[in-house]
Amino acid sequence: MGRQEKTIRILEAALRTFARYGFKKTTLEDIAGELGMTKGNLYLYAKDKRDLYEKSVAHAFREWQERVAEDVEGKKDVVVRFRVMCVKAYAYLSVNEDLQSIVLRDPTIFTLAPREGRFYSVNVAAVEMIKQVLEQGIREKRFRQVDVESMAEFLFSIYIMFIIRAYVKSEGKPVEAIFEAAVDLMINGLLTR
Repeated sequence: MGRQEKTIRILEAALRTFARYGFKKTTLEDIAGELGMTKGNLYLYAKDKRDLYEKSVAHAFREWQERVAEDVEGKKDVVVRFRVMCVKAYAYLSVNEDLQSIVLRDPTIFTLAPREGRFYSVNVAAVEMIKQVLEQGIREKRFRQVDVESMAEFLFSIYIMFIIRAYVKSEGKPVEAIFEAAVDLMINGLLTR
């Protein structure tokens, strides 16, 4: 197994362990035990428990983005791409129980300002995905002219707000209906007349 595969294996095991016990109660020994390795070996991949936590959560966020990007890539129509991007990004936490548990235990991992916070690079990548869809819609004259940078950051903030309401505040089903209505409103606000 190569270093990259081993790193991924470590990050996934760390995420599972942090999800199970929470950051405070998890020890590097717990994670090493999950992997069948020594605690000392973990220091080859992270400088301490906090570093391993941040790396494992960032890895899970990037995996989330990759899944959404794959779903969006398969669609040609920009309106469908926008809807798929919104719905898939929103629904991902419902199928990733480990990441959902992390979010419940540590809601501070989300920020409404994408250029702030512990996961800056992940947030910026999410905004970039939104910008690409907006730019395609404008190029194809399906979306009206907007300030793409500002609109992408606005949409990211709305998305984070819904993630927090659905998964941190655990409002469940009613939030899904509100989210669907918000996606329809956003699409109708973007479409050219």
